[in-house]
Amino acid sequence: MKDDTQPDWSEVKNIMNPFERIASRYHGLPDVDLTQGKSIAYSRSTTTRIMELIDANSQGNVHGGAIMRMVDEAAAIVAIKHSQRPFVVTARVDRFDFLAPAFIGDVVSVHCEMHYVGRTSMEVGVEVTAEDLITREVRKIASSNVIYVALDESRKPTSVPPLVPANTTEAETIERARKRRVRRQKLDEEARLEAKEGQ
Repeated sequence: MKDDTQPDWSEVKNIMNPFERIASRYHGLPDVDLTQGKSIAYSRSTTTRIMELIDANSQGNVHGGAIMRMVDEAAAIVAIKHSQRPFVVTARVDRFDFLAPAFIGDVVSVHCEMHYVGRTSMEVGVEVTAEDLITREVRKIASSNVIYVALDESRKPTSVPPLVPANTTEAETIERARKRRVRRQKLDEEARLEAKEGQ
């Protein structure tokens, strides 16, 4: 006879393990077509939210961390759309520049688009704006480039579709991102050599 006074730990485990729960929703779907490239416009996305007391300090300025969290979540949407994978992880933040403050009551919008795609990694370019709803003034308050890696159901890096420019502007955007990637790789190699010399 079932003891209703005892918790069903299998249900608790299911709640505490969202990765497996979400993965089960997509189990059996066809593999991603890696020959079908995607344009920048395909995954472009904007996330918008009004800033509240919980987002700000005692002077009414929105915390940088609140903006960074919005950026990470919004940019991940682009990575998921492009990769057609339900799981992506943040691998790196390549610059995060705060250009102006946001305040309680401002509507903050995070504009994101894919800038570069490697085999498993993706660079998402981000521009953040804040709008004063009374004056309708829109200010650019932050910018960043965030790198994500797509994961398969086993939590291993997995290949993603290529990024194909739809026009000259997109081609120039991709080329600038490619050069950033080369610079990052060079800096990483220099850091590895310095660490090795210091051992």
